[in-house]
This record gives sequence, structure tokens and C-alpha cells, in this order.
Amino acid sequence: MPVLRDSGFKGEITWLGMVPAGDGLRAEPAGQLQLGFSGIAGERHEGENRASCVRVRNLYPEGTEIRNVRQLTILSEEELAVIAADMGMERVDPAHLGATIILRGIPDFTFVPPGSRLQGPDGVTLTVDMENRPCVLPGREIEKDHRGCGARFKPAAKNRRGITAWVERPGSVNLGGEFALFVPDQRAWAP
Repeated sequence: MPVLRDSGFKGEITWLGMVPAGDGLRAEPAGQLQLGFSGIAGERHEGENRASCVRVRNLYPEGTEIRNVRQLTILSEEELAVIAADMGMERVDPAHLGATIILRGIPDFTFVPPGSRLQGPDGVTLTVDMENRPCVLPGREIEKDHRGCGARFKPAAKNRRGITAWVERPGSVNLGGEFALFVPDQRAWAP
């Protein structure tokens, strides 16, 4: 019996990008990405393992080697439009957010359940880690091109920042392609 069920939702890929390894967060737009078990070769978040950060400091001292479940940053086009409106901007450039993939067509995207899968037609499969909480780094990138707007990002992105994910099955993704959403077939936790 499968433990993941087809949600019936598909997300069209409307933007692809990669953040080159180094200090910056700004992504470079791409028409296609090759995804391996370590993520995207040469990308800032590449690797099967990573050093732990502040997001898991209640579990590990910072710098502890852990599994890299933050290889990719995926956001919703619809949620980005709401972020932009709340910031008083016409649009937010996904490059400023360090985005890997922007999808259109999956409602309430930031809250798809952890453990869900996004699967492309050729079998490339991404596993959802969890919500990607907003931080100040994208605001700094936005501020470079839109003075006075950067500080508005973090509050506008609350509950709309998308998710982080890791590659379960390698393959390529193309602009204009799509992912089917599979969700865990279990009830919500209710202690």
C-alpha cells in the first residue's frame, strides 16, 4: 500500500535558478537544471551533508555535520505575488530570494506537508523538508536594487516563503515543465 498519495495538484515551473557557491544569495536564472543526489553542482547549497545552522540550534551545536535537506528552495508564484503586494512592489524577483524553483498551481504551497514529494514526468523527485522561514538575507538582496524595500520582505513573507527540499531521485527540470504533488497518506498529528 503506498504511503504517498497523488494530491491531484500539479505545479508548472515558471522560474528556475541557481545560487553560485560563495557568499551571495542572489540566484542566476536558468532554463534547465540538472539535479543530482547532492543537489545542483556548483551551487551554494550543494552537498549530501552540510554544517548545521541557527535553524536547528536546538538540536545541534552550530557547525555540526548533518544531512543536507536544504539543497533547493522552492516557492509559489501565487505567494510571491502576495509578498510583492504587501511590500508595495509590482513583483519580487526570485533571484533576490536565492530561489531554485518557482511553481504555479499548488495552493497553500508553503504548508505542503513535510515528506511530500514533487515528481516530474521523467521521474525526477524532490522531497519536501519543511517551510522555509523568512530571514533578512533576501531583504538585503532586494535592498540593493530597490532602496527602502528590503526591510519589508521578512514580515511580508511570513507564511509565504515556500519550502526547502532535497533530491530523492536525480534528473533534469526545465522551465515550463511541471511537478505532481504527492502527500503523505496519514492524518495530521494530534497529540
